Amino acid sequence: MPAARTRRDLFGLAVVMLAAATGPARAAKPLRIGTTAGPVGRTLAFAADLARREGQAVEIVEFTDWVTPNEAVASGDLDANLFQHVPYLQNAIRARGYRLVPVEGAIILPVGLFSKRVTSLDAVPDGAAVAIANDPVNAARGLRLLQTAKLLTLRPGVGDEASVADIVENPRHLRVLELDAAQLPRALDDVTLAQVSFTYLIAAGGDPKTALATDGVGDRRYTMSFVARPDNRDDPRLAAFVRSFRSPEVKAFIQQTYAGSLEPAW
Repeated sequence: MPAARTRRDLFGLAVVMLAAATGPARAAKPLRIGTTAGPVGRTLAFAADLARREGQAVEIVEFTDWVTPNEAVASGDLDANLFQHVPYLQNAIRARGYRLVPVEGAIILPVGLFSKRVTSLDAVPDGAAVAIANDPVNAARGLRLLQTAKLLTLRPGVGDEASVADIVENPRHLRVLELDAAQLPRALDDVTLAQVSFTYLIAAGGDPKTALATDGVGDRRYTMSFVARPDNRDDPRLAAFVRSFRSPEVKAFIQQTYAGSLEPAW
């Protein structure tokens, strides 16, 4: 009898130990967040280091395009991503049927008009080739930036739906080319002017201060937001990481590292 009780006691102890080991292992599952290389990825990595010092397991996964991060979250391969503003997300949802939602704002990141051939917008010649992003929302953003620069005029009221078909005045006969956003920094070798996101510009070693025109800083429409699925938007791990990200330490990192090129959204 005593031996039997000992076996039962040992079995019970083993069950308790297994439960104790399994519970924390589940709780310690890393939060996986997708992003793009460059300033956003670097800022996320800084925030992840802060979170790890507070005991949270975080994994940052970098991509080189603006499609795969949403695919990965929608499929469940990632828990969340940070690389896009809400107008871009809304267009991606319409185009691809994603079930994704914005969770919290993070960074306001501009795009700019850059050139290796001219040093002012007044010097853009007649018939110049101008490159903009080829996804609908950022193409519209590039066209509006060209309008702000007084290089062309768009049909009134087109907003985020603007396309090259909405150009109603083009006094310098610009040839507008639509390219993948990641290729726009390299396109500067071949065109007179290009719309380049600071994400890709900084990643390619470019200097935001050389922009001939910019938008985005101070415009909260273009706030990059954490994005998740509806079923995990309230994940405590994600909420904890967002708190780490929206901290004074991360704000100071952005301001000191990017000197006004990026703006914290909190």
